[in-house]
Amino acid sequence: MVGSGLSTQVGASVGALAFPVVGPVGVVAVRQWVAGVVLVAVGRPRFRALTGKQWRLVLGLAAVFAVMNLSLYTSIDRVGLGLAVTLEFLGPLAVALLGSRRLIDLVCALAVAPAVVLLTRPQATTDYLGIGLGLVAALCWASYILLNRRIGRELPGVQGVGAAAAVSGLAYVPIGLIVLWHHPPTPATLGYAVAAGVLSSAVPFLVDLLSLRRVPAQFFGVFMSVNPVLAALVGLLVLDQRLAPLDWLAITAIVTANAVAIAQPRPPVAV
Repeated sequence: MVGSGLSTQVGASVGALAFPVVGPVGVVAVRQWVAGVVLVAVGRPRFRALTGKQWRLVLGLAAVFAVMNLSLYTSIDRVGLGLAVTLEFLGPLAVALLGSRRLIDLVCALAVAPAVVLLTRPQATTDYLGIGLGLVAALCWASYILLNRRIGRELPGVQGVGAAAAVSGLAYVPIGLIVLWHHPPTPATLGYAVAAGVLSSAVPFLVDLLSLRRVPAQFFGVFMSVNPVLAALVGLLVLDQRLAPLDWLAITAIVTANAVAIAQPRPPVAV
């Protein structure tokens, strides 16, 4: 789970380098294509063998894939990283709060919420479309957690996530071609977008599926609070963005809450 979050944040920092040339839509399109190719090759989904129930889960997850990154990136473009990340985190936080039957999980989830706000320090805005897109990203992230867990139970290996990535990638073919036609990418820009597809889509989708077979969805929701921490650390190491003392205080609070949640014994999850 730590590896998934780190891969996501490194990929996002690389993908952002392509924004000035192809914009968020172009980067997301290439990401979805790369994720589809990689995950189909790894999962080798048997499309013709899928039942109606399995197809509904695959299509639901594909829709989440298609909307999640685009809504987040567009929200970041309109309202800034801090507010967009805070709004998106409401998704896994809701999963953690609504799904937990243990007091310690509720306490940890409530503890990390103000720390995420402190770390990202969102600014006030009247861009309601940007706010709305951030909330759409939150809904997608919550749906991603729950659907990924269910699809892991219904389909063997990584067939489900591979099929969903393939459908999502196909949906972005006309959109991506139009964007790239009007905004031709340079080789470097294309390389950044491809790297983002591998690091921020293919790797996390696969790792999260395997993780959700082993941990409860509400715990996964709490643990996703490490993403703002990893984003801050990647920004420090890769982009030389210095952290203020309040940032380190927020990071300490988030890491401590996650450590407490991890340390508590919990019943084994059937795989």
